[in-house]
Amino acid sequence: MLDKRSKKIVYLCGIFILVLIITEVIRPKPIDWTPNYTIESKKPLGGYIFYEELEHLLKPDSIIKVQLDPFEYLMLDSTTVNATYIFVNDFITLDEQQTNKLLDFAHRGNTVFLSGHSFGYAISDTLNVAAYSEFGATLDPIIPQFFDKRLSQDSLPIFEKAVRKATFDLIDTLHTTAIGHFNLETPSEGIDEFFEDDATLIEDTEGYTMLDELNYIKLPVGEGQLLFHTLPEAFSNYYMLDGAEQYAANVLSHITHTETILYDTHIKSGKKFVDSNMRFIFSQAPLTWAYYLLMGGIILFVIFKGKREQRIIEVLEPLENTSIEFTKTIGDLYFQHKDFGNLIAKKITFFLDHVRTAYFLDTNELNQDFIKKLGLKSGNSLDDTQKLIAKIKELKSKTFHTEADLIEINTLIDTYRS
Repeated sequence: MLDKRSKKIVYLCGIFILVLIITEVIRPKPIDWTPNYTIESKKPLGGYIFYEELEHLLKPDSIIKVQLDPFEYLMLDSTTVNATYIFVNDFITLDEQQTNKLLDFAHRGNTVFLSGHSFGYAISDTLNVAAYSEFGATLDPIIPQFFDKRLSQDSLPIFEKAVRKATFDLIDTLHTTAIGHFNLETPSEGIDEFFEDDATLIEDTEGYTMLDELNYIKLPVGEGQLLFHTLPEAFSNYYMLDGAEQYAANVLSHITHTETILYDTHIKSGKKFVDSNMRFIFSQAPLTWAYYLLMGGIILFVIFKGKREQRIIEVLEPLENTSIEFTKTIGDLYFQHKDFGNLIAKKITFFLDHVRTAYFLDTNELNQDFIKKLGLKSGNSLDDTQKLIAKIKELKSKTFHTEADLIEINTLIDTYRS
């Protein structure tokens, strides 16, 4: 048994740990303004909302989430046309192999859209395109504009929080079209064809051009184009809310005739890399606190040597869960009575309930829009989704069902959910 002094120490340690836990629980969690841009992140500078709204902004036939390195993915897919490959990150550093593959992709009549503060040495050496960014967040508000006056300028947002100002300081005016800017002065003579409207240029000794405050350009490549944009914050969660998404919509309006969107999820600053068990534990707040409490408990146990003893507590076996066996028994009864229609109806009902709860989709109308949304959210192909929903509609309309119908719909649903 512990003496009175030891008991007091244990009680004080327990009270201290309890107060620490309560303080941590009720303390407001600080907002994380770290650039992330992953499609899972709902932080201010995450990319969750932009990815969810892509379907409405560009209205493509399909959106493909590319998790591979762009070089690896384009090695596997070398025939795509009328597609747009989208990269959004604070820094997009492409090597020579990646750059060459993206140029080949654009040559076939596709679009490559890159929004970042810089684009790496390979882009600079190959295309004579380079961007300069300030160190850290800018202190002055940024008001992006477009040279094309047909685009709405009045409702564009002011970027003044957690924004890093970046502009192009090297471009090739022979092949480049200026699209957007921050602040520009009076245009120089003889270079108006370079812009969608007006701008100011400074010629250098290499024959290229440096332009103050330019942040959006277009470079034709073969039958396609490259679009370079230096304000990726425009596609973050914070600047895609409360009507601020108009600027992002105007930026993407220069992507035309696209049937497929390839959305890069590989080049992301917020991408998680877990290379050890301890790194994973410390990346999760609940596990971190559990680890600290475990270490604290072990230390206290060692200090007081676990002197307290008690009689052995009888182990009570928990009640066995027989739900699965019960379900199998009921299923066998239905099957033995050849009530295939009832089983098919229940199978379909359970599947549609899963769709509502897991993907938050309305299942009242199984139309083409529903099929597209289900395919995107479930990660299945459009053909597999179309086949499953068509079969469900067919069985719902039938009055007599066979064992083959039951086996077929069961196989389709199990395969779709696996």
